[in-house]
Amino acid sequence: MNEALLEVRELSKNFAERRVLDSISFTVKKGQTLGLLGPNGAGKSTAVNLICGLLKADHGQVVLAGEDVALGMKSTKMRLGLVPQDLALYEELPAIENLRMFGGLYGLKGVHLNHRMEAVLKLVSLSDRAKDRVANFSGGMKRRLNIAAAMLHEPELLILDEPTVGVDPQSRNAIFDALETLKAGGLALIYTSHYMEEVERLADHLVIIDHGTVIANDTPSALYTRLPVQAALQLDLFAPLETQLLHQLESLDGVLVVEATADGRSLTIKLKEQHLAFSCLAFLQQHGQLPIHFSTAKVKLEEVFLNLTGRRLRD
Repeated sequence: MNEALLEVRELSKNFAERRVLDSISFTVKKGQTLGLLGPNGAGKSTAVNLICGLLKADHGQVVLAGEDVALGMKSTKMRLGLVPQDLALYEELPAIENLRMFGGLYGLKGVHLNHRMEAVLKLVSLSDRAKDRVANFSGGMKRRLNIAAAMLHEPELLILDEPTVGVDPQSRNAIFDALETLKAGGLALIYTSHYMEEVERLADHLVIIDHGTVIANDTPSALYTRLPVQAALQLDLFAPLETQLLHQLESLDGVLVVEATADGRSLTIKLKEQHLAFSCLAFLQQHGQLPIHFSTAKVKLEEVFLNLTGRRLRD
């Protein structure tokens, strides 16, 4: 089992009379990618700020590689990289000069700094724009440069707070490619996002926070099993399904519900497991109901998230 790199221990934080975080605990192992999720106002950003030492906890502790983050030791800070949601760049400077400045803050200089700037620009596919002013960059390019700046000092843990907000699909894909390269190299990641498909692609562990508490802390596959519906079969028929056959279809093992359109020619069959779609198709074939088209889909992370946090609007 991988050794724990980050330990969040019973962390609590109040703002005035409001408790924003209430004794949250979780760990991040070396090389692990943890998706940190929650509705607006759930406490995600506060948790990130506490982990980075930007806020002081009212109770609890953040331990990174055996060191208490609250002590503010340089050795601890050098293990951590932060990609904030708000861009932290100097627009009038070229990309390379932004990196040179951030490298200086990390104590990097000389040949080593030059090598690191070259490496991180290549990582985020900005090598050919190194001498261009950041003011002329697209939103996606700025986001990628933000990641490059956070990776200059080769941290062991990289925290990304909504890193793809407002970027085009090409830049989003470039960000994913960069993060998957870092992940393959053994870097630990904490990734916060409102885009569930991003978290599904990257994370191998999930922590969901709501109303300041951890309501889920598990692998994606384990969280999927909390839902009765694990998959769905969607199909279009040549002719409407007779009521008797519809009831028989609903009674098949593993079929939870069958939803039909008003004309009865399109069905959505919700299943306990994806492989049960084969028995549904076999049943329809036996009764002369070959579909024009069919497709299967597994449950999405968004359904797990909504099931745990509710569907009520938060803002």
